[in-house]
Formats: sequence, C-alpha cells, structure tokens
Amino acid sequence: MTLSVYLSGEIHTDWREQIIEGAKGLDVTFNSPVTDHEASDDCGVTILGQEPDKFWHDHKGAMVNAIRTRKGLSDADIVVVRFGDKYKQWNAAFDAGYAAALGKSLIVLNPPEHQHALKEVHAAALAVAQEPAQVVQVLRYVLTGQLPA
Repeated sequence: MTLSVYLSGEIHTDWREQIIEGAKGLDVTFNSPVTDHEASDDCGVTILGQEPDKFWHDHKGAMVNAIRTRKGLSDADIVVVRFGDKYKQWNAAFDAGYAAALGKSLIVLNPPEHQHALKEVHAAALAVAQEPAQVVQVLRYVLTGQLPA
C-alpha cells in the first residue's frame, strides 16, 4: 500500500521535515502548500499583475494558492493539519474542513493548550497528535500494522 499525505498548516517550524524524515523507508509520498511565506503571499500579483489595494493583493494570492491546495487535498489519502503556537492558522482550519468534507482521513497536530479551541476540528479528525513523531507512528501503523516499540 502506498499513501499520499498532504501536510497543511503552520509554516514557521520544521514539523514537516520531522515527519518526512521519520517516514523514510515507508511507502509514503508527501505534498504541501508553498511554505515560502513571501512567495505564497505574492504569487497572485507576481503572476497576474500588481494590485494597489492590499485586500486585492491578498485575494489574488489566496486564489492562486487555493488551486494548489485543492489539488493537494483532493489527491491525498491522508491530510495532516498542524496548528502551531505562534500564529493563527485560519487556512489550516479551512483545509481541515475541506479534507473532512472530501472524506479524507484527517490527522490534526497541535500542542495540548489548543485542545479546547480546536474541539470541533478534532471531532472531524481520525487522530489528534501532539508531536510529529506521533504522526509518523500513525503512518507506520497504517502501512505496516506495527505498533511503536
């Protein structure tokens, strides 16, 4: 069995790299949004033309990014959504809801202090993890049936 995993959410820490590194040797492919913050913010105006109003600047970027995000979420077997400490990841909440609506297996990754705030998101998830290593353990179990040592 091969799994396609989409890694969504917070872009300011190395959680994606931890999961990808931990999953080496497993039959998993990973995809994610563009994690270069500047490129993500400016893709719309760089490709489609400048906007004097910041609202339309952001809107163009969000729409162009949505093409990639929707494709990634649609193609994924499993969607991992990370909610971090420092920033509010409103896009991650959208991705979690969209993935759930598509019937995708959803793993939510967040620190314990966010448990209450994310209770509705957790209700849509099949697993709620607090550490990237736990996500790797879920992937390993799904693919091999093996529990962690």
